Amino acid sequence: MESSYLIIMAVLFGTLAATVPVFMALFFTGLVGLTVVAGIDPMIVIEVLYRSMDKFALIVVLFFVLCGNIMTTGSIVGKLVKTANAVTGFLPGGLAIAGVIACGLFGAISGSTVATVVAIGGFMIPALIDHHYEEGFSVGIMTSAPILGVVIPPSISMILYAMVTNDSLEALFLTGFIPGLLIILGMSVYAFFYSRRHHFETLERLPFREVITVVREGIWALALPLIIFGGIYSGLFTANEAAVVACFYAFFVEVFIHKDMKLRDIKKVVISSAVTSATLLIIVAGASVFGEYLTFEQIPGKIAAAVVENVSSPWMFLLAVNILLLIIGMFMDIISATLILTPIFLPLLAKFGIDTLHFGLLMTINLGIGYCTPPLGVSLYISSTVVDRDLLFVSRAVLPFLAIQTAILILLTYWPDLVLFLPRLVYGP
Repeated sequence: MESSYLIIMAVLFGTLAATVPVFMALFFTGLVGLTVVAGIDPMIVIEVLYRSMDKFALIVVLFFVLCGNIMTTGSIVGKLVKTANAVTGFLPGGLAIAGVIACGLFGAISGSTVATVVAIGGFMIPALIDHHYEEGFSVGIMTSAPILGVVIPPSISMILYAMVTNDSLEALFLTGFIPGLLIILGMSVYAFFYSRRHHFETLERLPFREVITVVREGIWALALPLIIFGGIYSGLFTANEAAVVACFYAFFVEVFIHKDMKLRDIKKVVISSAVTSATLLIIVAGASVFGEYLTFEQIPGKIAAAVVENVSSPWMFLLAVNILLLIIGMFMDIISATLILTPIFLPLLAKFGIDTLHFGLLMTINLGIGYCTPPLGVSLYISSTVVDRDLLFVSRAVLPFLAIQTAILILLTYWPDLVLFLPRLVYGP
C-alpha cells in the first residue's frame, strides 16, 4: 500500500475517532488528499463543492423532506395509524402489526427512516405500552420497522444512489416494493405469534361499518402514496415532479380538509425542512470532496482489480459486500455511505455480472439496518429518548427484528429475479 494512502486513512480514521462530524471528516480528508497529497489547486475544491450541490436530483429529496414535515405537523400520520389499526387491531399483536403497516405507508411518502421513527415510533411505542405490550417488544418492533422508510419508495438513499450511477430512478424505486412487503410480512408474522404466545391485549373487533368509516376518514392520507406512484408510473409526471405534487397535496389536505395545520405553522414547517435539507446538502458536499480524491487517485479501479484477483465468485463477492456494508452501517449514516461507497463498488458490479438496480436495493437495506445497530444507530437513540431507557436496552430489543430483516436481505441477495421482477415487468429486460 502506498504511503499516501496510509496518510489519508490515518487522517480519516483519526478525525472520526476524535468525534469530528462525518461530513467534516470526509471533507477534511478529501481536502488533504487533493491539495497536500495530489498537489491540486485548492480552488478546485470549491468547484467540487459547488458542482456536488448543483444537481437537479437533489430537488426530489428536499421536497420529500418538506412533505414528511407537513404530515408530521398535521394529522395524516394519526389517520394512517388509525386506519391500519382498524384493519388489524383485533388480531393477536394487531396494534404492533398496525404500527408496522403505518411505517410502510409513511415510508411510501417521506422516504426517510429518521422521519418514520420520529413520526410513527414516537406515536406507537407509548400506545403499545399503554395496551400492556412488553416494553422491550414495543421498542424493538417500532425502532426497527422504520427501515421501511428507505426501502419502500420514495427513498432518499435510492435517489442519491441513482444520482451516482445514472440508473433510472423510477426503475430503482420499483425494486423496493417487494422487499418492503416482505419486511412488513415477516415482522407482522413474528408479532402475531409472539403476541399470541405472551397473551398481549387485543382490541375489540370493529363492526364492518365502523371500519369503513375509519377508512373513509383516512382516505385523503391513503390517497397520497397512490397519487405519487400512480402519477410516476402512468407517465403523468416524473419522480422530481411527484415530490412537488406530494408537498402541495399534503399541504392542501392538512390546511383545508383536515384543518389540523394552521397557516401560522407553515413558517415553522418550512424552516425545519430547510434546516434538514441544508444538513443533507452539507453531507453531500463533504462526501463529494472525498469522492473526488478517490476518483483522482483511481482508487475504485484499483480496488476493483484487487477484488477480482482474489474473489472469483459473484456469490462470495455479494456475501463479502453484505458483511462489509453491515459493519459500515454501524459507523456511518446511509447518505454519506451511499455517496462514498457507490463509486467504489460500481466498477466491480459489471465484472461480476451484478445488476446495478439489484445492488442498489441491497445497499439500501444493508445501510438501513445500520439505523438500528450501535454505536451510531440513530433510531436507537430516538427510541431510547421516547422510553427513557439506555442504549443497551434498545439494542437488545431490536435483535429479533434485525434477524428477520437480515434473513430477508440474504434471500434478496441470492434471488435477484425477485428484486428485479417489477422493473423488468414495467420496463422490460
